[in-house]
Amino acid sequence: MPNQPLQTLLTQTPEEGYALAVELAQKGVLVTQPSKEVREVLRPVYSRDANSLIAASQVISIHFQTIAAANNYWRTWAPYYQ
Repeated sequence: MPNQPLQTLLTQTPEEGYALAVELAQKGVLVTQPSKEVREVLRPVYSRDANSLIAASQVISIHFQTIAAANNYWRTWAPYYQ
């Protein structure tokens, strides 16, 4: 994942919006726990915990809701990707 600043929430399609939501969630983890070594130790624990996986999905979902609203739910772009 490139270490680039967020430029915009605007995307061409819902699929791009979802990818951006995943990227935002990943960046959130990096900010919350900057130590790569600690993340590597914790990953096996949370990757097998259903509640942790559901929580991660919720974070992505909230980011996607925000991006969808920023894109007027892609109504503006609909003619371009249908």
